[in-house]
Amino acid sequence: MDNAVILATGSYVPERAIQNDTLAQYPDASKMLISQKTGVFSRRHADTDQCTSDLALLAAKRCLARIDFPPEKLQAIILSTSSPDRMQPATATRLQHLLGAVNAFAFDINSVCSGSAYGIALAQAMIRSGACRNLLFVAAEAYSKILNPKDFSTFPYFGDGAGAVLFAAGNGEKGVLDSVLGTDGQGNDIICVPGGGTMLPFNRMSDMKKAYFRMKGRDVFSFAITRGTEVIRRILDDSSLDADQIKCFICHQANINIILKIAEALQVNEEKFYINLFRYGNTASASVLIAMDEA
Repeated sequence: MDNAVILATGSYVPERAIQNDTLAQYPDASKMLISQKTGVFSRRHADTDQCTSDLALLAAKRCLARIDFPPEKLQAIILSTSSPDRMQPATATRLQHLLGAVNAFAFDINSVCSGSAYGIALAQAMIRSGACRNLLFVAAEAYSKILNPKDFSTFPYFGDGAGAVLFAAGNGEKGVLDSVLGTDGQGNDIICVPGGGTMLPFNRMSDMKKAYFRMKGRDVFSFAITRGTEVIRRILDDSSLDADQIKCFICHQANINIILKIAEALQVNEEKFYINLFRYGNTASASVLIAMDEA
């Protein structure tokens, strides 16, 4: 059976770096807490005229350029984003147009920070099923556009960026070996943008702050450690692998203490975990693909 083999990766982060000490709206004590609690010292913000598809395009171009892969040969494009250009159509359609991937079908997925895991699993399933022979998976986020600068619980911790992976059908022993997915729908309001959808349309919003992203950080912290550890253990068991056989662990880059707690629970040396969140902050679904490109 064909497997989804990685041919190339690429990533892009905006040039504008926002350091902790330049966050003028917060007192110095709060700025220190940002780095102590999360490990974030800097984050990248897109320019005012850059949108999510612009970031996605740059990551996609870098990915394809790695092996001189012509965009017109692409058969499918999946774009993971929870900060789309517009409510509709899919942001992937603009990416497909700008990239010149005229023969590819394109669609979005939105699983917020877990989007990379869903996209990789979907790429694996589509290639194994024969739906396509190659596929470009891109994850791109421009969270600076949907954050409230006055909200200390979100604004300092997130950044903008994009990552891309080119998959193709290949040897079954190489590429994506397995995937584990899960959903706990009862926590759907822990991370959300309350307004702008059909539950609370803009024409019924009395508080425009509800158009901003919100997060209950403590709930996310405990959930990520517990479920993150469980998922890693399960996929190792399903693949008949031991943790000491893994050369590099790439986790979602949300919080340094989450990653260190997972490493401790797995009894794995923390040096095996690739970490770049101190430079970029939490880039939501893009974080794993950016890390994959850098690692």
